[in-house]
Amino acid sequence: MNHSFLQSTLRELQVFLHSRRFWGTFAAIVLIFALTGPYGTMESMAFGERLTYWLSLHALAWTIAILCAVAAEKLLREMIASMFTRMMTGSLAAALPIGFAVGLVHYAFTGETTTLESGLQRALFSVPLCALFCLLTYMAMSEKIADAAAPEESNPGASILDRLKPENRGPLLRLSVRDHYTEVVTSRGRELVLLRFADALKETAATSGLRVHRSYWVADAHVEGIKRDNGRLTILTRDGTEIPVSRSYAEDVRRRFT
Repeated sequence: MNHSFLQSTLRELQVFLHSRRFWGTFAAIVLIFALTGPYGTMESMAFGERLTYWLSLHALAWTIAILCAVAAEKLLREMIASMFTRMMTGSLAAALPIGFAVGLVHYAFTGETTTLESGLQRALFSVPLCALFCLLTYMAMSEKIADAAAPEESNPGASILDRLKPENRGPLLRLSVRDHYTEVVTSRGRELVLLRFADALKETAATSGLRVHRSYWVADAHVEGIKRDNGRLTILTRDGTEIPVSRSYAEDVRRRFT
């Protein structure tokens, strides 16, 4: 496990630690459980004990869910392109340890031991809650998590090609944004790189090209021509790909390629 991996993981965990919305949601849920006393805790525990019980239970469960989601988001990047799918995979996997962790909290407060069967039942009950946790977390914090996961700003003079696998290194053709990644296309292949698009553009200095859209950059040598359709410009590349041109870049594209 390399140093940059650890740094990136810690930055993602800090997103949760520094999020007021996250802690506000956590506090509200704990308070709701303490006030309503579900699962018989209203009858068996006084308010102070009940609050401590639900605070301990949720703190442990949320910690496990966060650790599993962040770990999966990091470790599954080579296999799963979607950040949401990676986080959901980790969150669902967290249901099993959460089921037995809840049993430990319950034992500490009630003395009731957890069997294999009861632990698995709690884990099964936790599955939809873990899925909901992941969904809400992704909707509220996905951009911040992606920013934290991305490498820090590139070094001056660095080349985007150096980030690619050796077999994919060739003349640079185009870049595009793909779900918090930058897709790099060369004459030898394509690859997703975890790098902010703005930083990726800084690493194209060795190749003459132009940003034509908020999500696209294309090398000059890769442009076959441009076409206009209902007032909208599109770049035609030498491999047949059509790249949209946004209005803010349209004048630069016309000057350069016509």
